[in-house]
Amino acid sequence: MKNIAPSEQLKAIIEFRKTYKAPVDMMAPSRINDEKDDRIYRFQTLIGLMLSSQTKDEITLQAIKNLQNGIEGGLTPSTLSNSNVDTIDQLIKKVGFHKDKAERIIEAAKICHRDYDDDIPHTMKELTALKGVGIKMATLCMADAWHEQVGIGVDVHVHRISNMLKWVKTNQPDKTEIELQKVFPKELWEPLNQAIVGFGQTICSSKKPKCDLCPIL
Repeated sequence: MKNIAPSEQLKAIIEFRKTYKAPVDMMAPSRINDEKDDRIYRFQTLIGLMLSSQTKDEITLQAIKNLQNGIEGGLTPSTLSNSNVDTIDQLIKKVGFHKDKAERIIEAAKICHRDYDDDIPHTMKELTALKGVGIKMATLCMADAWHEQVGIGVDVHVHRISNMLKWVKTNQPDKTEIELQKVFPKELWEPLNQAIVGFGQTICSSKKPKCDLCPIL
């Protein structure tokens, strides 16, 4: 499929990933929480994304469970905003940069509690104003929490594989997002991140790729 259009290559990877699961699949909002309260659901999705940076998905998922079970009253903007930093740090101690993240998620909780009626921001501008939330994270949050696809979340896997497959020719993830939006129709933006991240985690790794299993070679 080397000479097939990028959209067809992406569709093949998406179809392949339906039966070839990856760690990223554990980080779907429905796996993070089963809250019926939409505001708490969105908040826990945001916290999960904030903890996920430079951290394996399995560890992020466990950290969220630790917060859900370890904070009296559960994981909400109100309860987290009133929590002790050292206590939160212990609950998330296996995630990367846990000390900084403990402070940042408490700060985010205070803002959500004070300024958004225990909900989360509903725009990219407001989300990226939260310390520790960048463009990629905000894009994923808009999609996962608000079900609004405003862009394409680009992490190291998406950036690397998009360039390797010559979908784009970029040197920075932010530029990759812009170029990918030109390459793919909007209906493919939503599944692209999870499909390619999982593909990079399981098949197209940077160190030991399993090319014999690749659906587009």
